[in-house]
Amino acid sequence: MQASKLIKSLRFKKIVPKNFEDFSVSLVTQDTREVTLGSIFIAIKGAKVDGHKLVHEAIEKGAAMIIAQEELPEIAVPVVYVQNTNKAMAILSSFFYETSSQALRVIGVTGTNGKTTVTHIIEAIFRNLGEKTGLIGTMYRKIDTEVLKTKNTTPDIITLQRTLNKMVEKGVSTVAMEVSSIALIQGRVWGVDFDVAVFTNLTQDHLDYHKTMANYAHAKSLLFSQLGNRYTHSGDPKVAVLNIDDPIGEQFEADTAAEILTYGIKKDAMIKATNIEIHSEGTSFDLVVFGEIFHLDVKMVGLFNVYNILAAFSAAYACGVDPADIIAALEQFPGVRGRLQLVTSASKVSAIVDYSHTPDGLLNALETINDFAQGKVFCVVGCGGDRDKLKRPKMAKIAVEHSDYPIFTSDNPRSENPQTIIDEMLVGVPEMVEIPTFVDRREAINFAVAMAKPTDIVLIAGKGHEDYQIIGDTKHHFDDVEEAKKALDLKEQGD
Repeated sequence: MQASKLIKSLRFKKIVPKNFEDFSVSLVTQDTREVTLGSIFIAIKGAKVDGHKLVHEAIEKGAAMIIAQEELPEIAVPVVYVQNTNKAMAILSSFFYETSSQALRVIGVTGTNGKTTVTHIIEAIFRNLGEKTGLIGTMYRKIDTEVLKTKNTTPDIITLQRTLNKMVEKGVSTVAMEVSSIALIQGRVWGVDFDVAVFTNLTQDHLDYHKTMANYAHAKSLLFSQLGNRYTHSGDPKVAVLNIDDPIGEQFEADTAAEILTYGIKKDAMIKATNIEIHSEGTSFDLVVFGEIFHLDVKMVGLFNVYNILAAFSAAYACGVDPADIIAALEQFPGVRGRLQLVTSASKVSAIVDYSHTPDGLLNALETINDFAQGKVFCVVGCGGDRDKLKRPKMAKIAVEHSDYPIFTSDNPRSENPQTIIDEMLVGVPEMVEIPTFVDRREAINFAVAMAKPTDIVLIAGKGHEDYQIIGDTKHHFDDVEEAKKALDLKEQGD
């Protein structure tokens, strides 16, 4: 694409000089490490790095044009000045990558808990229909069968648009995408044409960033307010899928012009689960869809997973998929790595690895395990460093109240002292209760497994699918499932 054509997409701008020699754009990027000959470099003023200070480096690497919002000294390439380079980046990347989301069915999922599970179920439903699918989220980006690494739950807008463009090239038709609150505030999904937006729930998380629950709720609402404000004769209107059991779900009804499809268990939702029975190997329930009843036997455990299934079912139903086809996929779905993932052993001690890193997530996991546990429940849990400190005593209190043997340890301490994090967790523990604490997460897991007896369950909470631990600025390999297996093997050898 020619530079002159691409920058026409920016309506309000100043070009210095006005007349410049046109060129073929090789890349649009805000990352100097990506710059090649013929790139357009966008100077983003970030929290840690100001791209305006990297302009000369970008030019040395071949950048042929700069997009900026602050005055730059005279440089050798044309500069396009805009009011907001973040917004300009969204517009330019959308046009450069051919507004690819418009050629796809894009289903966005937001909420505190359940995003990863819901997107994986949605992706499985459409894959079961024979479609090529895409998935974008916490664990990875997936383009049909190709799996790509990811840094954030929702990538930066250029990576996102590039990924969507590649999905179109590979013949993908439906994309399930996690949309984080921080991504919504930072505009990382500006320009993405969502067809369906799903809300799971809202509980405490990310208050280090949002400061208040009201701000957090507002961030989530942006997905629905940006869903579209038009009605068509095509029969494919925008749809907001809302958990009506969560009070915020009702609030989001007023935040969107899209058609509403509600789901829930407690209230009179359009799509509802009744007669729920939870056991150690799965869950059974009746699914009521506008009065029509279907029975389901799924391999996922827990009431919160019933909500996840309802959310995914509703998203597919909103897209016109026949209920029988959705149910066939749901009953085959094996679950998601690191989400209540069971690790068994010959000693009859079991470990469960779960990504429960919020108070509500931990409570859900422990309540589910307590529903089917035959023996005692151990809970190995920590809290992340450089993140919301207010949830530390709350998670500790939940571990104490809902498990027989709570054990506190490190999660991803990052730049914080791990012992300080543990001490802040202990604030939530009654004075007379003594809690074993281990700064070393491996020692904590080994201790819990060694203490456990046949039929006991050890919940290892917080990291789930992650195969690393961040200490300082360094990522170290650490996989809770691997560590659980090693600990269980050692126990069997000792027995």
